[in-house]
Amino acid sequence: MKFTETTVKGAFVIEPRLIPDERGFFARTFCATEFAEHGLDPRLVQSSIAFNPRAGTLRGMHYQVPPAGEPKVVRCLAGRIFDVIIDLRPDSPSYLSHFGLELSSTDRRALYIPELVAHGYLTLEDDTEVSYQMAAFYAPEYARGVRYNDPAFAIHWPRAVTCINQKDAAWPLFDRRAAGAA
Repeated sequence: MKFTETTVKGAFVIEPRLIPDERGFFARTFCATEFAEHGLDPRLVQSSIAFNPRAGTLRGMHYQVPPAGEPKVVRCLAGRIFDVIIDLRPDSPSYLSHFGLELSSTDRRALYIPELVAHGYLTLEDDTEVSYQMAAFYAPEYARGVRYNDPAFAIHWPRAVTCINQKDAAWPLFDRRAAGAA
């Protein structure tokens, strides 16, 4: 696997190294040793998938606060997404910066997201499916979010949001004083 650090400190794009043969290819998508060598949390305690039937669907921007901080690896299994992260760690050199990239079923890349980094994505194709692997269990009492269109982050989404649930649309605007509060 190839690990490339993003502009958000501790977040990495992970590219599998494809080993082709007459059957297609084989590729490793996770190795605890390689994750640990890059300073990434190698635990996997929970996996989830999300299916999105319509392009223009937005999910996010989600994170969990301590003691249930949730590092995760996100990969697009079908279709394409524009994946975005926002650094909400006050002590981070990339605090309040964001990073976005396209992930697709054809590029097979993944994004490693450290804890206290908000995550969300916008589907770019119909029938898009996304896989999540988490290093912590989902704990709804520690779940938080920020608004995807908050002017504090000025994220440029590549297309209009046409489907978003009420909870994600209603996340509060970012408040530095309240950030990370349980």
